[in-house]
Amino acid sequence: MTVYAPPRSAIDFVHVDDALIAIDKPAGLLSVPGRGEDKADCAATRVQAEFPDALTVHRLDMATSGLLLFARGKVMQRALSGLFERGEMAKRYIAEVWGRPDPGEGEINLPLVTDWPRRPLQKVDWDTGKPSVTRYETLSSSGNTSRMQLTPLTGRSHQLRVHLAEIGHPILGDEFYAHPDALAARSRLALHAAALRFMHPGTGEAMALDLPCPF
Repeated sequence: MTVYAPPRSAIDFVHVDDALIAIDKPAGLLSVPGRGEDKADCAATRVQAEFPDALTVHRLDMATSGLLLFARGKVMQRALSGLFERGEMAKRYIAEVWGRPDPGEGEINLPLVTDWPRRPLQKVDWDTGKPSVTRYETLSSSGNTSRMQLTPLTGRSHQLRVHLAEIGHPILGDEFYAHPDALAARSRLALHAAALRFMHPGTGEAMALDLPCPF
């Protein structure tokens, strides 16, 4: 496996080899292009400007910062996508939320479905929702807020944001699901994709990618 040291650009590269690329996606940047010229700039196009063979594997919400993976070619795209689909990609997020969860750690199991009249919002639906599970651990608390470590065991859209809001502890700065006090507490969504753990599909080596939390 060849590991490269790409030049610094509009994207911070965390890891690059001949099979995959990991970047630090900043909050406020789309993962993939949206509709319209004003949404053409995104992580995918910036990475492809450096590495034309880069293909999307997964996404982060525009407001979420942190680790985002890309594959080098279609074969590796299928291999990395398979890790996500089979639950073999361990993900860890850091979030700041409103209040102090009690108990301080546990598991949230609430089925989610798209709230079509209000899309892209998601909602809990016990009849048609897809199974969605999040493990959480409170790392610290101060005043009206807490810093939490979140481990999604499934990968539903807006899963962490909806789950925390549903248990009464919305993520700070969340324009979709936070109440006014929690929304005003941060100028950005306080959610960061901090770590990925997986077996490299090309080499079989254990990969451990980490990023410090920017808030």
